[in-house]
Amino acid sequence: MARDQATIFSFRCFCFNIFFLSAFSSILLFIWSQYAGLFDLQNQITLQNQNQFINILSFPSAWNHLSFPSGPLPKLLKIALFVKKWPQKHLAGGLERHALILHLALAKRGHELHIFTTSSLNSSFPSYPIGTLYFHLSKPTAAGYLDQAIVWKQFQSQNSTGKPFDVIHTESVGLMHTRSRNLTNVAVTWHGIAYESIHSDIIQELLRTPKEPVAYALTQRAMKVVEEVKFFPRYAHHVATSDHVGDVLKRIYMIPEERVHIILNGVDEEIFKPNAAKGKDFKEKFGIPHSKTLVLGIAGRLVKDKGHPLMFEALLQMLKENDSFQENAIVLVAGDGPWSDRYKGLGASVLVLGTLEPAQLASFYNAIDIFLNPTLRAQGLDHTLLEAMLSGKPLMATRLASITGSVIVGTEMGYTFSPTVASLKAVLYRVWHDGRGVLKRKGQFARQRGLQLFTATKMAAAYERLFLCISSDGESKDSYCTYQSSFH
Repeated sequence: MARDQATIFSFRCFCFNIFFLSAFSSILLFIWSQYAGLFDLQNQITLQNQNQFINILSFPSAWNHLSFPSGPLPKLLKIALFVKKWPQKHLAGGLERHALILHLALAKRGHELHIFTTSSLNSSFPSYPIGTLYFHLSKPTAAGYLDQAIVWKQFQSQNSTGKPFDVIHTESVGLMHTRSRNLTNVAVTWHGIAYESIHSDIIQELLRTPKEPVAYALTQRAMKVVEEVKFFPRYAHHVATSDHVGDVLKRIYMIPEERVHIILNGVDEEIFKPNAAKGKDFKEKFGIPHSKTLVLGIAGRLVKDKGHPLMFEALLQMLKENDSFQENAIVLVAGDGPWSDRYKGLGASVLVLGTLEPAQLASFYNAIDIFLNPTLRAQGLDHTLLEAMLSGKPLMATRLASITGSVIVGTEMGYTFSPTVASLKAVLYRVWHDGRGVLKRKGQFARQRGLQLFTATKMAAAYERLFLCISSDGESKDSYCTYQSSFH
């Protein structure tokens, strides 16, 4: 009897196993069929998207993600640029550097560039061996801006000479909206808008010491935003230099999507690239000891709104409280400004290098393990971050929307911190504990992203396509304003 019961039990177990396996197989088959169907559907959608032409003016993301032909063009443009100041050697802010990099690249492509800018009283104006590049200089106003009446007369003279301008480009308000409102072929590049600055004003107020007077920038800035919302639509096309600004122009400033185009800043990939030998020579030139296991780099104007009071206080505390950090780490500061002498007062662990020319700056990036940018200005897209990325270095920067939205989009390429001493110190210690091995891997990832998005070639190609589109009509407009390719 016991034997029969055991047999029955074994048979029941066998049947149960068969049932379980059958059910499990059915479930697997069902799941596979669903995923196979989804895979096929995704393939169909991908193929449809690849075969679909889009209106490039309505492209919602940065044009740097797109690929444009680099060969000879069937059409060369006559372009007018209005920029308040043209760079003098290595002394230039972000707006001026953008103007220089972009428009020299376009001129080298064969386009005829006419640059309307102010003359310099302190130095001779630079010259370039490019036959299609022309400068039209005028005396600046008392406030340092372009004299609109004079530059407009210069523009009209050149517009009636030969063929008229195909496209007009203004860096911020180089050309005022009172002149641009009736022009359909004008594009303005914004390197900072009032809405962005509100975040900076909040940070500055939070960091204000009791001894400093209360600032009323926030109240004034809100009215400035209202003013900009009113006059921005007078420019036909708007170029945002970060994803965040592109979103703000569409949502807050209520500019139609087809008139807002995101083109991220780019830097010269032939200058800023990994070169271990240059980094080694740079260290030897400035006497950086081999015993230093972490080399941190800072570059730019050493002023308050670039976050240097914050960085100074964080370094001061760390050097006092941690002997190991003081012995094994060194901070290289490239730049000049009011905070230069204060950094020098921190001792041998901080080396102030002064202002560096682009070639020297390239060697500087190759000498460091990580690049730090403590900026408090939530405006534009800082070129130093992009230069460091292309040089193969990881980044550490303030958690501002333009930076986290376009540059440090993940921990794979660097670190971000809130604009407080405590947050900055915590991240500096994390960098120190991570060490060179981790930093090197992050730097490699940063360079790959930099090559995909932040080269001068990428930026110039995107602007060229925009200018070709807005300057064309008829069949040529359909050709330049439509796009068909894969999105990176």
